[in-house]
Amino acid sequence: MKKRTQKLALLGLFTAIAMVLAYVEVLLPPLFSAVPGIKLGLPNIIIIFVLYRMGIKEAAAVSLVRMVAVALLFGNPMTFAYSLAGGVLSLATMAILRKLDFFSIIGVSVTGGVLHNVGQILLAMFVLRTAELGYYLIVLSITGTIAGIFIGLCGWLAVKRVKWS
Repeated sequence: MKKRTQKLALLGLFTAIAMVLAYVEVLLPPLFSAVPGIKLGLPNIIIIFVLYRMGIKEAAAVSLVRMVAVALLFGNPMTFAYSLAGGVLSLATMAILRKLDFFSIIGVSVTGGVLHNVGQILLAMFVLRTAELGYYLIVLSITGTIAGIFIGLCGWLAVKRVKWS
């Protein structure tokens, strides 16, 4: 029972940290004001950490609770829908790559960053009924790769340096 309580407390802590990082991200000025929708994805540092240290179920739980809470606090139902579309595709792919143990944390993060954008664009194409949004994936793939490298490096440092028993 004690282990289960500790695990739940850790998941709550990781969710809270991810929410704080999401709030910090909201406060940051847009990276490229001419290109809407580009974000670093700071909460994904925590998702990567939890994925590598605890597992997919735990990472999915932290990710989902964080998405719901952030949408309620800082967004709206569409914010949640886009976050969920990107998050599900991203996390599912990262979990598969993690299990294959072929890619580094940085490679897993880059793939997650790019596929998060793919999930969001696919939803936007469906909602707006326009395939032309697919062209925006070129820009988002580049920025998703750059952000994925940064998030992956941070996640790698966290996994490497945070003591875990």
